[in-house]
Amino acid sequence: MVQYIKDLDDFRSKTSGTKPVIIDFTAAWCPPCKMIGPIFEGLSTQEENAGVEFYKVDVDEAADVAQECGIRAMPTFKVFRDGKEVDSMRGADVDGLQELVSKYKA
Repeated sequence: MVQYIKDLDDFRSKTSGTKPVIIDFTAAWCPPCKMIGPIFEGLSTQEENAGVEFYKVDVDEAADVAQECGIRAMPTFKVFRDGKEVDSMRGADVDGLQELVSKYKA
């Protein structure tokens, strides 16, 4: 199961490493988020994606993280490495999400 990032300190510690980190910025009330959430979770368990770390941020519960990352729509997926954003995708696009993950897996 994908862990939730709870606050800005947690976010900074999880995104500061050299391993790519993909974060699903989501909200409990968001229908497209509910549709793509299980797909994101499934990608996180696939062995070929072991080189990528997967996390979620509930934009209502971790508003400081959402603000820091400039989230304007959900779902938004952002990729971080070495504490910097290196890629992003907005929307519940299954093929786009799979391509994003494939781009960063080892």
